[in-house]
Order: sequence, then structure tokens, then C-alpha cells
Amino acid sequence: MNNQIQLYRGEVFYFKSSPLESGDSYCYYPEGALVVSDGKVMEAGFYDMLKDKYPSACLVDYSGKLLMPGFIDSHIHYPQSEMIGMYGKQLLDWLNDYTYPTEKAFSSREYAERVAHFFINELLCNGTTSCMAYATVHKTSVDALFTVASEYNMRMLTGKVLMNRNAPDYLTDTEESGEADTRSLIEKWHKQGRNLYVITPRFSITSTHDQLISAARLHEEYPDTYIQTHLSENRNEIESTLTLSSECMDYLEVYERAGLVTDRSVFGHCIHLSDSECHRLVEAGAVMAHCPTSNLFLGSGLFDMQRANRVNMQTTLATDVGGGTSFSLFRTMDKSYKIQQLNGYSMSVFESLYKCTQGTAKALQLDDKIGNFKTGREADFIVLDYAATPSQQARKEYLKRNGKWTLENKLFGLQTLGDDRNIVATYLAGNKVYTSWEILRYAIF
Repeated sequence: MNNQIQLYRGEVFYFKSSPLESGDSYCYYPEGALVVSDGKVMEAGFYDMLKDKYPSACLVDYSGKLLMPGFIDSHIHYPQSEMIGMYGKQLLDWLNDYTYPTEKAFSSREYAERVAHFFINELLCNGTTSCMAYATVHKTSVDALFTVASEYNMRMLTGKVLMNRNAPDYLTDTEESGEADTRSLIEKWHKQGRNLYVITPRFSITSTHDQLISAARLHEEYPDTYIQTHLSENRNEIESTLTLSSECMDYLEVYERAGLVTDRSVFGHCIHLSDSECHRLVEAGAVMAHCPTSNLFLGSGLFDMQRANRVNMQTTLATDVGGGTSFSLFRTMDKSYKIQQLNGYSMSVFESLYKCTQGTAKALQLDDKIGNFKTGREADFIVLDYAATPSQQARKEYLKRNGKWTLENKLFGLQTLGDDRNIVATYLAGNKVYTSWEILRYAIF
């Protein structure tokens, strides 16, 4: 058994609770170690204690580097990997000009698998070890992503997009075919290995009320699946939604009437919510995925995190590639911090990190599996270099000279200046799947 135990030495950091609820929310071992066996965390703690406790463990020395749980991206579109950073005015124009034509190609299994390999490689290079992703309307797109994720033994949450109106004919299904395809995919993939299925109506503009009801019916039939969709991202989107659903007083009611607002529902964006919508989402236990780089890029608006915290909304951070402009959750945290500065709220780095690690795991009801280093958790973790670039090194030396090289300043530097260059290694279930010195990345073509 000892031959299977790995002891990773370095600084160790993880959350045990929300920093918004407790001043004692995290564990930090400046001279620490993480002990892993058979893909699971055995324990984390001080190196000197653990090396004596496990004298036969295989030592992997990351001294001077930070070990923490991998990032969890709660809202991302894998078919949009190629169209990241495309000029497209605002949301609805961008969907019509770029997104829909791009997604047409995913009827090809070969093409979908190539993009899936690229997508997962980019996630791992950026320290993301789990994600909730949108596929396309095609069953092949879901098969491809789950297949590739399984090859990496990555925890993947995804599902076929349901879309039966207001989209090109080549991307639409019907209420009947969408339900049948989704049921087939759930039976094939849900809880197979580390895969979890997400019932995925794109948003109310592209699904009739009957299709939304069929999505809710599927979730009732398979209650441990998830639901993901978009909510109140763009003012024109809201206007179009209420024109199509004039009987509803607000956007959220469209989903409520269909039965899609649950404690396993993840709503992307949620920028322009009324107070009533906020309180109803909280009451339902639903999750909000804040996507700051996308919101800025598409001019959608500024999410109010302080209000979300005040009413106890479950809020996570997400990249929303390809509306979002980076696979990096460091870049995402940086933009979120700046948006909140504009809103008059100085969001702490501990809050930011929590909302893309343990906080997301808890929101997705997966914190018994991922997001922290408690005993028995799946050993998905990343190794970070605080000073991977010259400017980061200069900042580090300045802080050390002035006696301010504290944990908060170390982490804030990663949030503000960090990107994929700071990822030294990424591990899934105890297996190293990326190292920074292996710089050749997967190309789609």
C-alpha cells in the first residue's frame, strides 16, 4: 500500500468554509504536504509531520510552489473554443453571426472530438479540473466531450442543447426529438465514471414553453441530473423573452412556470435581476454563474456581487468561453474584481478563489468529492508558481523587501497578474495530466 502513496511537498491551501461566513475559512500550511493514494486525498497538513507519518511515501517536491484544489468552471461553451475573441457587437448579434454557424460543424463526431481534445487541454493548462459545459444541439457533440473527458478521467458536467425555435434550421430539434435524445444521453453517460449530465435548454428565446416543460419533466425523471441555461444576460434578450412570454411578469417566471428553477439549476449571467427574482432564486436554492470577461466583452452589464452576497445568492465564477475571452479563471477573477470596484465593492481574493473552488463545488453539491483537500476527496489539484513572469518576480521581491509577502498578497498577485504561465502542473484523480514544461499544446487542426 505504501508504494501507492504520494506525498507532495509545497505550500498547501484550501477552503473549508465560505470566507463570507467565517474568518477561519481556510487551511494554509506554508511548509505543507498533500498525501494522495489511489486518486484520493488521504490528508493535508504540515510536511514535517506527514513525512514521518508516511515514511515510505513517494516524495514529489514542489517546495516554494502552491498546491491547491483545481478550479471548477461553472459556465462554459466547449463548441465556442475556436471563436473566442470574435468581434460581434452584443449578445444576439454575436449568436447569429458567429455562434450558430460555428456550432453547425458539431454534427460531425470527428470534428467534435478534435475540438473536445483542444478544449480539455486548454482547461488543464489553465488549472481547471472540472467544468459544467454546454455542448450543441447534436448528440454527437455530447458523446465526443464525455468520451474525451473520460480518457483524461476528468469530472465533466455537460449536456445536449435543447433549441426548437428562433435559430437556424440546421441547429434546431423538436420537443419530441430533444427529449428523446436527452433521455438517451442520460442513460448512456450520467454517473458513468466521473461524468454527470446537465439538461440544457439554451435559453427561453430558443425553446418553446412546451420544450422547457419537457426539460423539467426529464429532470423530475432523473432528479440527480443538473439543469443549466441563461438568465438576464442582456437587456435586449430580456425584452425579446418577455415579448415571447407576455403572460410572465419577469424573465425568471418563464423558467418557474416550466418547473426549471431548482436547487440543481445553474443560471448563467443573472446581471439584470429584480429584487423579486433574486429572492425567488435564493428560495429555490438555485446557482448563479457570474461570467465577467464575457459580460464586459459583449457589453452585457456589471453583475452586482455585493447585492448577491447580501441576499445569500449562491454565486460562482465562470469563464463563459467563447463570449468570455480567456480559459483562465485567474483572468476571470481579475475582471470580476474590477467590475466590483466599479460597483463600489472591494471583493477579497479569498472570496474570488472560493467562488471557483470550494464554493462552486458546494453550489453543485459536489463538495463531498471535489473542491477541497479533506480526506477522501478526489485528488484534483494544481501546482502554482507565484512569480512565473518578470513583473510577478519584481512584485514578489518588492513585497519581501517590505515585509509584506503575506498569503493574501501572494494570492492577490495571482488573481491580478496570473494566467496559464503560473500553472506548473495539473493533476486529475492523483495523475499528472499537464506540466508547464510540456509546452506543446493540442491543436484542433
